[in-house]
Amino acid sequence: MHKPSTALGVARDRIPSQPVTLVRPHAARRAARFFVEKFPGRSLYAVKANPSPDLIRTLWDSGITHYDVASITEVRLVRGLLPHATLCFMHPVKPAEAIAEAYHVHGVRTFSLDSVEEVDKIVAATATDGVSAADLTLCVRLRVSSAHSKLSLATKFGVGVDEAAPVLHAARQAADALGIAFHVGSQAMSPQAYADALALVRAAIVAAGVTVDVIDVGGGFPSIYPGMATAPIERYFAVIGRAFEDLPVSYSAELWCEPGRALSAEYASVLVRVEKRRGDELFINDGAYGALFDAAHIDWRFPVALVREQESRAKPVGFSFYGPTCDDMDYMRGPFMLPADVQAGDYLEIGMLGAYGCAMRTAFNGFGNGETVIASDEPMASNYTVTEATPAKVTPLREVRS
Repeated sequence: MHKPSTALGVARDRIPSQPVTLVRPHAARRAARFFVEKFPGRSLYAVKANPSPDLIRTLWDSGITHYDVASITEVRLVRGLLPHATLCFMHPVKPAEAIAEAYHVHGVRTFSLDSVEEVDKIVAATATDGVSAADLTLCVRLRVSSAHSKLSLATKFGVGVDEAAPVLHAARQAADALGIAFHVGSQAMSPQAYADALALVRAAIVAAGVTVDVIDVGGGFPSIYPGMATAPIERYFAVIGRAFEDLPVSYSAELWCEPGRALSAEYASVLVRVEKRRGDELFINDGAYGALFDAAHIDWRFPVALVREQESRAKPVGFSFYGPTCDDMDYMRGPFMLPADVQAGDYLEIGMLGAYGCAMRTAFNGFGNGETVIASDEPMASNYTVTEATPAKVTPLREVRS
């Protein structure tokens, strides 16, 4: 990386022919402090959103001490970077070999699951000389609605409330600490998503009659994108806090969340060059096989800006993008609103790509990553304001239960 710069500075001084990733560590620090200070519990960073080592270290330095890892590769990555971090293996279906390595080699003690079979697999894989582990935290993934979210996570994982009791009983017998986890879907557009899900958690606890030590509300906290107006994040926290306090286990349980997008989206943007204009279509040098996977495949709208020394006075119009590969699927239909006079040779900044953008890149057709530069300016949008107060201490689970 080079010394801090801006999108305009990079475009003007380097005239890059490849996409340039602009990273903003200060934005990630701000988002981390926001969750540490204001969420009424513990925040785990969902590494899958962006596994950048620099980002992971920045979050750690800003108070994020727990990490949601979803594969053995992510376990190895974070453990290698942060020897003292707490890793939680929150993918509900895992190979036995991955469980065993995570537990015996990397010190992972928290695992997610959604079936009795997965409980049995975890118990077998974490045993030592035939003796079952006595220090497991097992979080049962409950199936909840994604009706309030832009991207559903309601079908692949999770046990229904009516079927949860046997899984909760099995996990309770095997675990030192029992949790219930859920995920309302990505980019939840209303705090009501969490209130509805926590009502299902209450029903599951009552039906099973178990003592629960962890309530994990997952991720889904929204970031700011064009056309996606959301409530302030503090309102989500308030709704979660009230619903958690109403649970019959709130006096003894710890509250967790797993932000991914919310901690990483503002961390990165990408500077691209327009190689050709054809009417309202722009051919750019990043696309569906690069950082714009979501724009191509699920019509996600990212903020865009024309990067020029002289600000354009042309009216904004909607454009679509073609990426650099020879594949017709390398297409982002937009509309991406830009000044009408944009032309070949211009540079564009595409924002909010720190989550599920940079992490999705491939080297298909020979188009890979370009430079990464630290940017000193602000991201295109921000959800966060924080105080300079010292973050409040979150009581560790072992203290809650002792």
